[in-house]
Amino acid sequence: MGFAVPAAMGARVGRPDLPVWAIDGDGCFQMTCQELATMAIEGIPVKIAIINNGNLGMVRQWQELFYDERYSAVDLNGTIPDYVKLAEAYGCVGLRCSSPEEVDAVLEKAAATNDRPVVIDFRVDPTRKCYPMVPAGASNDDIILGPEFEAEHAADLHDTPEAIF
Repeated sequence: MGFAVPAAMGARVGRPDLPVWAIDGDGCFQMTCQELATMAIEGIPVKIAIINNGNLGMVRQWQELFYDERYSAVDLNGTIPDYVKLAEAYGCVGLRCSSPEEVDAVLEKAAATNDRPVVIDFRVDPTRKCYPMVPAGASNDDIILGPEFEAEHAADLHDTPEAIF
């Protein structure tokens, strides 16, 4: 957590001729959002896409899947902070995308801005999960691909009797 923004900043400084995007969760972004000041002052026009589910998403996912939905300290309220206002306070462009229909227009606006950093607050469903994942203490052989792969995986088991799982 907290790697995307500083890494993108370094990548853009190292390759100023190329556009650089950071994709970050809302909790992750809060760990390094003060770097917006550095990027604005130093003229480092990175684009930052925040996947804002209003939660510490991976922690919430673990609590849901492995701890019987006993949630603790994961709810970020979805509106705090206001990432658009935060970006603007640092002298950056702040954009919000609240529906799939807005994605193309928001991305085009961000891509067209090259004189300062851009922060996009992508609002997403707080119950969506991020796959693949490996449970704590498990090996990579125990990867969870996600519900959309469960039926496919079950069919594979029936088609391949020699498979060992």
